[in-house]
Amino acid sequence: MSESLLIELGTEELPTRSIDELAAALASGVSDGLSKRGIGIGAERIRVFATPRRLALHIQAVPVEQPEQNLERRGPALSAGLDASGQPSKALLGFAASCGCSVEQLHKLETDKGSWFVFRARQPGQPLATILPDILAEALKALPIPKPMRWGDHDYAFVRPLHWLVVLHGDRVIDVELLGVRSGRQSRGHRFHHPQPVHVVDADSWLDALRGAKVLADPAERQRRIEQQLAQAGAQLRKDSGRDDLTVHIDADNLLEVKNLVEWPQAICCGFDVDFLRVPQQALVQTMQQNQKFFPVFGAEKKLTEYFVGIANIESSNPAEIRKGYERVIRPRFADARFFYAEDLKKPLAANQEALKSVTYQQSLGSVWDKTIRVAELARVIANRVGADAALATHAAALSKCDLLSRMVGEFPELQGVMGRNYANAQGEPADVAQALDEFYAPRFAGDAVAAGKLGQVLAIAERLDTLAGIFAVGMKPTGNKDPFALRRAALGLARTLIEGRIDIDLPAHLAEALAQLPDSAFGTGGDKGKNGKSAAIDIGSRRGELAAELRDFIFDRLRGYYLEQGIATEAFESVRVLTPTSLTDFDARLRAVVEFAKLPESSALAAANKRIGNILRQAGVETVADVQRELLDAGAEVQLHAALETARDDAAALIAGSRYVELLQRLATLRAPVDAFFDGVMVMADDPDKRRNRLALLAGLRGLFLHVADISLLPQ
Repeated sequence: MSESLLIELGTEELPTRSIDELAAALASGVSDGLSKRGIGIGAERIRVFATPRRLALHIQAVPVEQPEQNLERRGPALSAGLDASGQPSKALLGFAASCGCSVEQLHKLETDKGSWFVFRARQPGQPLATILPDILAEALKALPIPKPMRWGDHDYAFVRPLHWLVVLHGDRVIDVELLGVRSGRQSRGHRFHHPQPVHVVDADSWLDALRGAKVLADPAERQRRIEQQLAQAGAQLRKDSGRDDLTVHIDADNLLEVKNLVEWPQAICCGFDVDFLRVPQQALVQTMQQNQKFFPVFGAEKKLTEYFVGIANIESSNPAEIRKGYERVIRPRFADARFFYAEDLKKPLAANQEALKSVTYQQSLGSVWDKTIRVAELARVIANRVGADAALATHAAALSKCDLLSRMVGEFPELQGVMGRNYANAQGEPADVAQALDEFYAPRFAGDAVAAGKLGQVLAIAERLDTLAGIFAVGMKPTGNKDPFALRRAALGLARTLIEGRIDIDLPAHLAEALAQLPDSAFGTGGDKGKNGKSAAIDIGSRRGELAAELRDFIFDRLRGYYLEQGIATEAFESVRVLTPTSLTDFDARLRAVVEFAKLPESSALAAANKRIGNILRQAGVETVADVQRELLDAGAEVQLHAALETARDDAAALIAGSRYVELLQRLATLRAPVDAFFDGVMVMADDPDKRRNRLALLAGLRGLFLHVADISLLPQ
């Protein structure tokens, strides 16, 4: 017999950012625990519930007991279980006794690593009520809780103190004790609307029972209600204000967090003094969303208005009082932002440059100003090479860190760059420079766009080159999950800016330039010379070369995931990577061509042929392409392949010069027939050494044409 299983852990208010992760981990732990004990539960049968005060699971059709269990215990190896005369050893006799059987009742297990005595038996399944306490204890122990809380004088700890526990299998309570709380059928409703216990009849009625107690336990239902109420609030604001352009802005992260702050959400329309709109709207939006969890209201062209919407956790009979409270709490935050902005505007951005000299970036890499100088030089070089204004690039780099010392960014660190752009605009800096001060941080997060302006792209590249070079040089590259300088994100941001911005530069050369600008102290030498006065410099030069190669590999490792997300297979990626193109835009063009080539019906056969050619040339020790001697060609397939190859080479010249890789591979795909005919009718490793060398040269020329794009022998065949 199977019935629904309900598990509810009632706590004090949980950390909102952890609720979803904790609920999912609890579901995984319980599911794994049941599965290990022979009770398989499909994901479609588990529903996960969570509110600020509870984590819960509802699992359909859970049997009342385990199925019959097959037990197997491995004992001594055969060599250790029997003595020289074939009689049971003491070890084997002891093992049999521990299993409660005779030696004759043991079985033998044969594996590729040897043979063992084993004990096998069948055991009746245990009731769910017997095994569930251990399953729950294991699941709680495995929850991702970085800082467990202790309460009272207990030895145990949990994310928050546990106050009630409901464990029902159908309509029966399963006796479980966790963290000092014994299970029952009494849940709790909304803290204010229904503070008294909620009697739960059975597992399937729990959700409705809580809903009647003003608790929406289903996170998805709660989120839908919030979205519906925000839409209604927007309609009400449009009606009351007479403005048809008003829209409540729903930030996805803010919505997820608000969903975990309330159990019975109610939208409250609010407003603030329009005078605050003189402050850059990003600062106001930031404090509304990050600090207060409110939803701003935008007008036409996404311009912030004096309205916002809060989500209360109570259905008040006097919502006007809640509105007053929300408006009262946001006013001083906005007043601070207005004050910070006004104070920051009293001096130009460049006035903060001197102070940057006293801010340490990294002990071996100097101050933030030292880093700024390095970035400015890289930006100048890159700008000259891509046709951007080098003077503006250098100027933008010199201002790029100045907003870090502003009062506004000190209060709202998330506004780095945003405030730099606002201050630059207000102080009459060129528009391109102001835009670059914000854009060079892009992409800020997964899915964010790269900088749109050329100046911003140049600055973004220079900034990331210096960061990667410097932190790798001082030996603080990422290890495992630790990446304190966000170098993985920096590497991917650099690669994406080069590729998506179509910035065609030599990546290894610019990595070398970034490394060359670092002080000797970055490499752990402190500038000291060796015994002959030269060894330290030689060591640094060697180290720079090693780091440049290491950084290039690090960047390409990030790119593999970038392309996988676009559905591009690893084999295609590696077919281009092995050629080590120096330009990422060129790499991207080659890779896109390989993807298109792989769709052609000829691709598989030509990939196999290239792999065969590569093996033949490697075994023959051919490393360079020699000229084919026509007089040594035999009539038939060999002559036909040579003629087809010569024609293809003529056609390919312009395509190679123009990096028209898609067209080049499409043209080379027409060689399939003569290639197949050649391998069917020609013995490459002929007895005649001249003919053998000639045929190897022919194949080397064929493979060389494909290698203008990629090593297609690595593609699936």
